[in-house]
Amino acid sequence: MALFLDSAFAEEAHRAFATGLVKGITTNPSLLAKTNLPAAEVIPQLCDLSTGIVFHQLTAENLADKRDEAIKIAGLRPGRVGLKIPCTYENLSLATEAVKSGHMVALTAIFSLSQVYLACQAGAQYVIPYVNRSTRLLGDGIDLVRQIRSVIDADGAHTQILAASIKSAEEAISALLAGAHHLSLPLALIESMGEHALSYQAIEEFKAAQKG
Repeated sequence: MALFLDSAFAEEAHRAFATGLVKGITTNPSLLAKTNLPAAEVIPQLCDLSTGIVFHQLTAENLADKRDEAIKIAGLRPGRVGLKIPCTYENLSLATEAVKSGHMVALTAIFSLSQVYLACQAGAQYVIPYVNRSTRLLGDGIDLVRQIRSVIDADGAHTQILAASIKSAEEAISALLAGAHHLSLPLALIESMGEHALSYQAIEEFKAAQKG
């Protein structure tokens, strides 16, 4: 179960990887826009900070331009950049091509089990369901993760679930227990997951006992 940082900021990546807890990075167009820098500049920076794959989401308008974008972005750091491809019927063919070309592919914006099945047939290494967004729009994002895992297992595919759009520690752990292989979380959530008020209470009690 690998933990990915959901961010496009180099400073956050530096802090996250300094802990040794994080294994990769997922970015998206919204996160990249907040940096006010082009993806061609941000992605290499993140690769230099990351110990694993850095995912970039393709945003070109048509299939031909998406192919060009995939080649350009993956070529920035060969073997280190993964391609996040929003799941549409057209994009599934692109995903198949990318996998056959040796790229790491994550089909993202997954909201249905039929999309998962086709992602498995495409050979995608990852599918990315939006857990919290699915709860808001479909009713139960955690159950969606559970059903996605059932489809993958029934198919016998090697595709893994990288759960994203997670807003709390409880939601993160629930996604894992529902069958997610990996999580992508913002830095603030990762940091909060290591804290508990009772842990500090115990520390203070031990200090008091030593002094006594």
